Amino acid sequence: MTETAAISSRIPVYMMPGMAAAPEIFENIHLPEDRFETIWLEWKMPEHHESLSHYALRMCEEVHHEAPVLLGVSFGGVLVQEMAKHIAVRKLIVVSSVKSRSEMPYRMRVARVTGLHKLLPTAMVDKIETWAKYAFGEPVVKRVDLYKRYLSVRDKHYLDWAIDRMVNWEQEEPLPGTVHIQGDRDAVFPAYRIHDCIWVKGGTHVMIVNRFRWFNEHLPALITSD
Repeated sequence: MTETAAISSRIPVYMMPGMAAAPEIFENIHLPEDRFETIWLEWKMPEHHESLSHYALRMCEEVHHEAPVLLGVSFGGVLVQEMAKHIAVRKLIVVSSVKSRSEMPYRMRVARVTGLHKLLPTAMVDKIETWAKYAFGEPVVKRVDLYKRYLSVRDKHYLDWAIDRMVNWEQEEPLPGTVHIQGDRDAVFPAYRIHDCIWVKGGTHVMIVNRFRWFNEHLPALITSD
């Protein structure tokens, strides 16, 4: 086999970070380079009143392989599910996320009805200690510099849009074949509402960052399994 043929035979894995997060959250995820090609996706600025479906269609323009693997974290997990409605995928993997409206926590269900999510302090996005608490579901004390690195999208328009689209996501049933990886200590999407997933014991909402060894060990088999 030639070197070109070997490269082209690798499985493309597109990774979408969570809400407002930079693709550097995947910097410690290392899949075997002889078998996988990893591509990081970044958030685009949403158009005025853009639907999540239309946004997902625009994000599909960044996918340059046929039948890729799509992996998304948190709201990025929701987005890759919407992308998979527009393009054929080899595998759909969501991490620290939800597969349908029924898995959303009670506070998001209330926000959907009351509109309380519109009162979140998105204008305070530059106050990283405050915003990281909302983005990651846990207080920030000693890791401010780390979160400054990972929370790269600090545009109020984007944040207002993303929170609203998350809260008002319409998906009623999980997409068939979705692989869902969830930490049992996730404070954003608590375990009590999540079903049919692969549990990571002790995993929190940021486990893609601080439990990267688990992903490096298990992702290759999850991607290639039938």
